[in-house]
Amino acid sequence: MHTKIYGTIGPACQDTDMLVRLFEEGMTGIRLNLSHTSLRDASDWITHIHEAYRRYCQCRKKEKAEVFSDMPEILMDLQGPELRIGKLGAERELEVGDGITLAAEGENNLFDPTEIPVPKLLFPYLNPGQEVLLDDGKILLKIEELFRVRNGFVAETRVVRGGMLSGRKSIALPGAPIYPPTLTESDLHNISEAKKYGITGVMLPFVRNQEDLKNLKQELIKENAENIRIFAKIENMDGVGCLPKLLPHCDEIVIARGDLGNAMPLWELPVAQARIAAACREARKTFMVVTQMLASMELKQVPTRAKVSDIFRAVFEGASSVMLTGETAAGAYPVEAMRYMVNTVRAAEEYMQEG
Repeated sequence: MHTKIYGTIGPACQDTDMLVRLFEEGMTGIRLNLSHTSLRDASDWITHIHEAYRRYCQCRKKEKAEVFSDMPEILMDLQGPELRIGKLGAERELEVGDGITLAAEGENNLFDPTEIPVPKLLFPYLNPGQEVLLDDGKILLKIEELFRVRNGFVAETRVVRGGMLSGRKSIALPGAPIYPPTLTESDLHNISEAKKYGITGVMLPFVRNQEDLKNLKQELIKENAENIRIFAKIENMDGVGCLPKLLPHCDEIVIARGDLGNAMPLWELPVAQARIAAACREARKTFMVVTQMLASMELKQVPTRAKVSDIFRAVFEGASSVMLTGETAAGAYPVEAMRYMVNTVRAAEEYMQEG
């Protein structure tokens, strides 16, 4: 099998035994999402990954005398220029029609169910009529009014599309020209420790131009970690438009369909995926397809037919790797999800070899 298959570590698969089972199903690497944590805080998880991979390799060597790499593939997904809400006192249900206040992070009341903390840099763009997408677009708010309070502002919004919201979820303002720095302080610290924890690849979210990738490369060189591979996540229209200039500065393109689907009408997303895939094939640049590949399996043991067809399409278009996210990190059936992913990829590869 040539297509690499990644899972995402999280509460549903953090223990060593579960990780061994995922490797046994055919998982070839694992993603560590650092949007909510740091390498140091996730050190136990990383230890479990290394131990699980060691146990898996020992078993496979005895069975088939196969040769394995000494280290598992571990990708750390940085915060990058992605914007997120702050911490919430508890998970909240936002219902259509609810009035919700957006307050500058650090100035809100964590226990006020009508307030959500957001980065201060967003406020110049929170004008009446502006849409606000939360949690990869699952929740939609619309700005109604802006009020001055204390030393700043709060924005009053109305819930247009509701759902359950927990802290540190993504926030996006469609059409707003917001340009935060490439790397956060947390990112810089994690990069400085990447080599120590055996990280083999770094994923940079919301890549906007080649300068973002150059900045990341410079930091890796500074930390004597230039051998760590760079994965450029395409999640906005800036990244799509700049794609040809990004290709020389990364090892792999990531078609990250969650936020990319927020940056355009959702029905245009399959076309965008096809065009990015075609550009990568023409340039002989490897690419990955991620987000909601088996989302139906977060709660169910069997995927929808559409989901397995989606995996087939990604491989057929030439993806060198695919990834599960919430399905393994927080889903009810991480092993079953990995089994369907691996077997669908294998079926797609076999079909392509027939031709």
